[in-house]
Parts: sequence; structure tokens; C-alpha cells
Amino acid sequence: MFKLNFLLYPNVQDIHITTDYSLSILDNNDSFTLLKKVFLKKYNFTDLKTIDFSKYGVLGLMLELDGKIAVSKGESQSIVDAAKQYEKLGFEVLWIELNKNGTVNFEKLKDQKLDFIFISSYTMDTFVKTNLKKIKELTNAKIISNSSANYDEICDIAIFDCYKLSGYTSSAIVLHNGEFEEQNLANCDALSVYLSFEGLKNQTFNTSNKKLFLEKLKQKFKDDIYFFVEPSSTLDYSLHFALKNIKARELIRTSALSNILITNGEGCSLGLSKPSRIIQSMGYDELTSRNAISLSFCEEYSNEEIEKIVELLHKKYRQIKVLNEQ
Repeated sequence: MFKLNFLLYPNVQDIHITTDYSLSILDNNDSFTLLKKVFLKKYNFTDLKTIDFSKYGVLGLMLELDGKIAVSKGESQSIVDAAKQYEKLGFEVLWIELNKNGTVNFEKLKDQKLDFIFISSYTMDTFVKTNLKKIKELTNAKIISNSSANYDEICDIAIFDCYKLSGYTSSAIVLHNGEFEEQNLANCDALSVYLSFEGLKNQTFNTSNKKLFLEKLKQKFKDDIYFFVEPSSTLDYSLHFALKNIKARELIRTSALSNILITNGEGCSLGLSKPSRIIQSMGYDELTSRNAISLSFCEEYSNEEIEKIVELLHKKYRQIKVLNEQ
């Protein structure tokens, strides 16, 4: 199997679940207390809580914050949906747009009195890097950052998506420094804390494959490949591109039959009819946004393996185009 979508769909491992992280922590929480201490020390925070990483889970997080909120349109679907719901409740949200090249538009942050901003060190789907130091120069707002694919110590509050780290549960771990009330131990998803921390310890990235894949894809697809974002602007272990005249989900589905796993966006979009919300936020129409494909690399592939993968993708691409023309 060639797993080229690990940032969104992790390598799920068999796990041995002990009672240490069940609700028995209410009786004996020594193991969880130690885990929490180690987790917080590793990332230099003072407390953590868990939430359901969904519209209403994140909405609850926003309602706990005291102040004006800004949200980048390059954030996870659950954060964007929560912000829209937050507006429906009568609260103000400053939306941070994406530029045509996929970068975050910093201009709107100037002269704004903000308290919190949901913005990560990378944009979802495309994995275009965002300079959080630049954000700090423009605003005093505390940065709340999804750190599942890349942790940047500049952030003030870090969110780790348990599913993207372990393949289990819809919970997220929120590391903070007292911005939220202490969570009742009975409401803390101790198992997700454990799974997320193990996922982070075992997280591996490969930065050598990107250049090789890029070269081979360009050579094989020639004028049929194009780029919404500059490959050099994305995380070093990711590659984003587009193929003309097909819907990405068509290639995703048929490639999976050959054990080549790729993606067209966030977890909720894998192989589905929804086009990339991120690409549309960059100013592209819905039809064009359906061309988007993302690759991410966690292991080393030989030059021969990469050539094999690209050859198979190209073969399936041509087959899809022929079928679409009939």
C-alpha cells in the first residue's frame, strides 16, 4: 500500500486499552495525571481540556472565550462551522480571507482590536505554511492553532485532532494557559489524550519524497497538471496539485483499488462529491476546485516506487478522461 494521505488519514495502529484511561480515573487517576503532566511539559502549557472536534464542540470552546474572535477561512471545517454558528448567536467574528495563491491575507488584521484568532501554521487541504510570527507583529490576539500536522510554539493555544493523529475518536485535545475553566475530570476524554500523545510521539515525516514526486508528476502529466499553490509554499512533507478535466474523487476512488491512497481535502471530503472549500475560499469556482489533490509523505519511497505510483496515476487519469468524453 502506498499511503499518500497520512496527514488527513493516519496509519491506524492496533492499540491495547487499559483501564487507566477509562472513567476509573475518577477513582485512581495517577496514570492520567502523569500523562497529562508529561503532555503539558512537552509543549510548555499549564493545562489541557478535551472537546468534541465538531461544530458544536468548537462552538462551546468559543463561548468560553472572553473577547473578540477572528477566524481564518483556511481552518478546519469544524472551526469554520462553529464560527458561523457563533455569528448566528449574535456574536461578531472577523473572517480572515485567503489570497489567490493560498496564503492568508494579513491585511485585514491591521488596526483590529482582537482577543483571539483561530489560525494555524498551515492551511487545511493545501498545507500552505502560515507565518505565525507575522501574525504576532500585526495583532496582540492570542493565537489558537490546529497543531495536528505541524506544531508551532508561537501559538498560545494548541489544538490536536485525535482522529488525525491516531485514527480514533472525534475528540480534540486543547492545550492552554488558563484561558478556559478547569475541566471536570469526569468530562475529560482521557483515552483521547493518551491516543493523541502516542500519535504525536510516533509521528514521522518524510521531506525527501516531495521533490521526486513533483518532478515525476510534471514529466508524466505535462500540460495536464497545474498548481493552485506553489509547491515550495506548503509543508515540506506535503504536495498539492490539480489535474485538468477530471474530478479528484474519481481518481481517488480508482487509485484506492491499486492501493494508492490520496486525498482531495479534509477527512469529511475524502472521495465525496464536495469540492475543496479551501480552494473556493481562494477565489476559484466550484468546478475548478474539484480538480484539487493533496499528497503527504510519512515514509521513504524509492525512485522506482515513485515512478510506479506516478505511472499508475497517469494511466487511471487517462482512463477517466476517456470515460468522461463518452
